[in-house]
Amino acid sequence: MKIITTPDARLREKSEKVSTIDDEVLKIISDMRKLSLDWEKEHPYELSAAMAAPQMGVLKRIIIVRDDMEDKNKATFTALINPEVIRTEGKIVRDFEGCLSVPSIYGMVPRASKVKVKALLEDGTEVRIKAENELARTLLHEIDHLNGVLFIDHIKNDEGAFYEMDEQGNLVPVNYEKRIRDNKTLWGEE
Repeated sequence: MKIITTPDARLREKSEKVSTIDDEVLKIISDMRKLSLDWEKEHPYELSAAMAAPQMGVLKRIIIVRDDMEDKNKATFTALINPEVIRTEGKIVRDFEGCLSVPSIYGMVPRASKVKVKALLEDGTEVRIKAENELARTLLHEIDHLNGVLFIDHIKNDEGAFYEMDEQGNLVPVNYEKRIRDNKTLWGEE
């Protein structure tokens, strides 16, 4: 298993609902956790906050969300199966987002500051989650993946709308001219 990246067409497909939480589903979740942490080891300035099964090319409605997004040493994730947005509320807030499947690109994405989600845990227990701010943003981002939507779809492609990370781990506006010289599109190699 590996993390797939744009322009892989599977990232644009709608995922299927999980009907039974069986060994196959538990293996998918285990693989997601491992891939997420492996990716993080290769990206010293970044934290793997969450992942959706489609990012492994598995079109199932499964996401994992990091339990502590402040501490890179606390590397545990909660799996949510068949997560569904019940309601969004609050202000629309623009903040930076990046994605394991859209390498090296970040952008200012408008999202609701509050969300209510229902899902199943790995043991089949139904949960309802009221989330705000960063957790709300993360849940909305991952649930978008299950519907074939990427964070870049929410961004108007104006000058200064997209960012990349420099060698020191700082986000800087994309240098379109340099990307063209290096024979790269905004979403990767040509």
